[in-house]
Amino acid sequence: MKNREILLGVTGGIAAYKAADLCSKLVQRGAAVTVVMTEAARQFIGPTTFEALTGRPVYHEAFRPVEHFRGEHIGLAQRADLMVVAPATANFLAEVAGGFAHDLLSALTLTITCPLLFAPAMNCEMWAKPSVQRNVAQLRADGVHFVEPGTGWLSCGQIGAGRMAEPGEIIETIARLVDVKPKMSAPSA
Repeated sequence: MKNREILLGVTGGIAAYKAADLCSKLVQRGAAVTVVMTEAARQFIGPTTFEALTGRPVYHEAFRPVEHFRGEHIGLAQRADLMVVAPATANFLAEVAGGFAHDLLSALTLTITCPLLFAPAMNCEMWAKPSVQRNVAQLRADGVHFVEPGTGWLSCGQIGAGRMAEPGEIIETIARLVDVKPKMSAPSA
């Protein structure tokens, strides 16, 4: 993962705290990580945490450029080798499945050309809802990669499927996606 540009999107769920661990582990493996947070994510964890881990500014506004004056959704997308959203909430999955771009993170999903990976996290009843599963199916059909949520204790006090995958599992998937090389064509005779 050395010298790979990774965009880490963080949405507003309790699992946002795990995104800090994921970010730290990516940086330790040599990745250059840029974090994009939704407004709701900033209610769970502060941008200063990610700035300290990455040594980079955290992005959250589409129309107040920090670095790319044609729009952060263009500049950040152009330099990314992979974009991962962890946690990916039910709301975020619905937005992206519907092609909505109401904030910087959702706009990035429409402008990137690199692999896109989601690590969903939500209550077990939410994860099981037909509407959420339809959105996941649509996103898979659109080429989005997923790290399935785990089963276990959830912050709502229930036990079930919906826990965000552990950072190590997400990193394994990222490594596979960024290290996939296109097949070389055979020389012409």
